[in-house]
Amino acid sequence: MASTLVKPTTEEPTVAHAARLQKVSKSFGRPGSAQSVLEDITLDVRPGEFVCLLGASGCGKSTLLNLVAGLDRPTRGSIDTPHGRPALMFQEHALFPWLTAGRNIELALRLRGLPKSERRTESERLLELVRLKGAHRKRVHELSGGMRQRVALARALAQNSPLLLMDEPFAALDAITRDVLHDELTRVWEETGLSVLFVTHNVREAVRLAQRVVLLSSRPGRIAREWEVDIPQPRRIEDAAVADLSVEITEQLRGEIRRHGQH
Repeated sequence: MASTLVKPTTEEPTVAHAARLQKVSKSFGRPGSAQSVLEDITLDVRPGEFVCLLGASGCGKSTLLNLVAGLDRPTRGSIDTPHGRPALMFQEHALFPWLTAGRNIELALRLRGLPKSERRTESERLLELVRLKGAHRKRVHELSGGMRQRVALARALAQNSPLLLMDEPFAALDAITRDVLHDELTRVWEETGLSVLFVTHNVREAVRLAQRVVLLSSRPGRIAREWEVDIPQPRRIEDAAVADLSVEITEQLRGEIRRHGQH
């Protein structure tokens, strides 16, 4: 039987989006000398959709994710996440080293308000979902890099949000481990029905994972182009269709970088 997120006990009205950004702009600095990082971003993430946000380093991808997460506010525009604050997974696992894998997850469950009597069972279920059954008592230093990211994913899922934000979570991993975790993330996404907004600067990773790839221009970040990825899952990063679309997107990305360099 496939694992699923814990469902709310009360019915919620159906919504057409998991996240909606309307004319979102973000600047940093004092008035008169502020630097524009994002400009006029309008984007919907549909329920159950996997969207990759792609762009060169410094284009504002992580800033945009922080705005959707509610960690910062846009200078202009609006962001709507109808189910409340999204779950967020960082590039670094950010696990507490003095806690076991299971206790890291139970802390998130505690903050969510889950009764103490239910936390152990739920943390073990989430570890099994990310294929770390039996790892509840393991310390962070006993886990490989890939295993730590699996625990971080389970902790994000413990927040029980239907929207998961991921900020380059596999960037520090070796190619083989990253490929394995691509498979695992795809499986978890399909089993849970989550909406995912995934930030990356790796074109093949975006095409490997996403239903839709959104390319940001160089700073200030604007939506330059979008692609619907009509390639059946499961995909491999070396598949011909993945490679072909990656070439097309890479050319667009290079064009954005060249335009930025001309200013």
